[in-house]
Amino acid sequence: MFEAIQITEVVSTIFFTLLGLGLLGLCWLAINIISPFSIRKEIEEDHNTSLAVLISSVFIAMSIIIAAVIVS
Repeated sequence: MFEAIQITEVVSTIFFTLLGLGLLGLCWLAINIISPFSIRKEIEEDHNTSLAVLISSVFIAMSIIIAAVIVS
């Protein structure tokens, strides 16, 4: 059952997972630096749903882009 799994595939999967998460973290830092207000305060305290939807759509778009780059 596990004969088809190669160690190089497992290592590359772990590496690209960490790379993708690191890039998403950098995107979050860039968004926080660029925005003129506290995103966390707006979403948590002021319950700004539209900002939460906007940030989540940015993360989904970045995830798709990062996945496409890693696969290619």
